[in-house]
Amino acid sequence: MGNKKILTIGFSLADDQTEYCEFDSDTSLLDWDIILFQPDIIDYIRRRQSNFEGKPCLSDDESFKLKAQSEHWRREIKAAVDHGKLVLVFLSELTPLSIATGKKEFSGTGRNQKVTRIVTDYDNYQSIPLDLKPINSKGKEIKLSAKNSEYISSYWQEFSSVSSYKVIVDSKLRTCLLTKHGDKTVGTIYRPEHSNGALICLPDIDFYPDSFFIGEEDEENEGDWNSEAKQFASRMIKAIISMDKSLRSFGEVTPEPEWVKDTKYRLKQEKVASQKLLKIEEKIEIVQAEKETIIDEVKDLGKLRNLLFEKGKPLEYAILEALKIIGFKVSQFDDGESEFDAVFESKEGRLIGEAEGKDNKAINIDKLRQLAMNIHEDLERDEVNEPAKPVLFGNSYRLQPIDERPEPFTMKCISAAATSSTALVFTPDLFCIAKYLKDKRDAKYATKCRKAILTSIGRVNFPDVPQEAVIEDEQSKSKKT
Repeated sequence: MGNKKILTIGFSLADDQTEYCEFDSDTSLLDWDIILFQPDIIDYIRRRQSNFEGKPCLSDDESFKLKAQSEHWRREIKAAVDHGKLVLVFLSELTPLSIATGKKEFSGTGRNQKVTRIVTDYDNYQSIPLDLKPINSKGKEIKLSAKNSEYISSYWQEFSSVSSYKVIVDSKLRTCLLTKHGDKTVGTIYRPEHSNGALICLPDIDFYPDSFFIGEEDEENEGDWNSEAKQFASRMIKAIISMDKSLRSFGEVTPEPEWVKDTKYRLKQEKVASQKLLKIEEKIEIVQAEKETIIDEVKDLGKLRNLLFEKGKPLEYAILEALKIIGFKVSQFDDGESEFDAVFESKEGRLIGEAEGKDNKAINIDKLRQLAMNIHEDLERDEVNEPAKPVLFGNSYRLQPIDERPEPFTMKCISAAATSSTALVFTPDLFCIAKYLKDKRDAKYATKCRKAILTSIGRVNFPDVPQEAVIEDEQSKSKKT
């Protein structure tokens, strides 16, 4: 039992025998013997850009990520089952939403031009390689089907009391669980003829009930798993390992011997089909290489968003990129004795910056001391004739939504900045202007932004971003698939 490698996706168990990965992961399932999967995309719903026809509507970037991630799990789950693995899918609630197709329609001209983004329907069940046709329907009255339930009978006896169906499925697959009234399918089993693997879809379970966690009465361990959660996890592991053993005892498939693979045993149609498959795979390799190039490009372009939530080196690199976009010549300085996060200059002047990110606090005066030392050390260099303008880049309360964050700099920091003529840049403010200038060349506006940093004492108030000439309508009623 201890030799089975078990992975959970979308939820975790309170047991060291299992490992957990998020839905947004590129993990290969071939490294595991048993996979427990829950198609939960709540994080995407939270990050939705808008609503369309009453459903969450994702941005272009989030649409691309969700579709790519769903395709990843479809491939991985199918490959795992084909290679003899057991995959259990817990059928969570169907989550319909709209995603971008990458297509746009244009109407009007000049300042009256309107851009309509074309969206299409999507849902969390796109990550499962079965045509389940799920329909939202909730209940707890469930029974074993007369056929195909022998594989899950012991599991169901153990967990039927905590299971509930969130969807009914209209599927031609083998049914293992039905509603007690109406005989609607709420559990299915898929077993490929050529493999010992299985894909079993089961009613959902709440894996995070309040009773599984240590409460506020134990402040030191509050929120940790308690003994009830650990006992539940132990029972779950035993049940699924028993299920895996039961599946393998019923009609185990014999692996094809090497000698059978000799070409003299191959059918003529099989050879033709194999040649077609080879050509298709060559095309897929070309498309995959193109896709990976574009993925890298998207990730590189997306690094500018680190100004909104990052700290440390990722924040520093995003600041340098933003300063380049604004029109500064930028670099980092490290001669073994002195190290500066950012040295940047333009025809308007020369500046030295320090960066600081805080999880749940405002930016304080600590970095101002370091910044003052950097200015003096820089001035001691032979090639420098006058002190650089000090700039403190701060990303305070970095994990909170921008519009919910308090004042980014403490009063002490603001007061000290006034004394030292330091400019204070809130990095989400820097993101807004860098985003505009990345999308549209505007030398006049870029100059205003550089001067704002150079002349400001205290928090920098950048000039308002010019009104876009083209307004993209995210809420258009026009929709195509």
